[in-house]
Amino acid sequence: MTDHRKARLAAAIVTGIGLLDSIYLSWVKIAQSQVYCGTSGQCETVNNSSYSEIGGIPIAYLGLGAYLVVFALLYLEGRGRFWGENSSLFIFGISLVGVIYSAYLTYIEIWILHAICPYCVVSALAMLALFVISLLRLRQAPAGTKPIPTRGG
Repeated sequence: MTDHRKARLAAAIVTGIGLLDSIYLSWVKIAQSQVYCGTSGQCETVNNSSYSEIGGIPIAYLGLGAYLVVFALLYLEGRGRFWGENSSLFIFGISLVGVIYSAYLTYIEIWILHAICPYCVVSALAMLALFVISLLRLRQAPAGTKPIPTRGG
C-alpha cells in the first residue's frame, strides 16, 4: 500500500470517528434530548448554550455536514482526474476551517462556559488529526500528478 493510500485510509478512519460523533450530537438536537455525559452535566451546559448554534443552526449539523463532505471527497478522489488532483486541497481547506473553529469553541468551553463536553473534544481532535493528515497528503503526489516542490528541491 502506498503512502498516499495509507494517508487516505487514515483520513477516512478519522473522518468516520468525527462523523459518528456529529451524528450522535445531531440526533440529540433533533430529538431534543439530553446528551449522555455521566453525572457532570457539562455536556448539557455546552449543548444548551447560545454558542451551540450559529444563526439557529446547531453546530452539530455543521460538523455533520463537514464530515460528510470530506467522506464524499475521499470517495470522489478515485473517480476522475479533477477530484484526484483537488480533493486533498479541498479537505485541507475544510479541516483548516474546522480546526480554527474548534479552537474557538474550545476557548468558549474553557474560559466562558467553564464546562467541557467530551463529544466536542472528540470532534476537535478528529478535525485536528484530519488537518495533520491533509497536510501530509498535500506533500504526497496522487497518481498522475506532480508532487509539491520543496525548498531547494
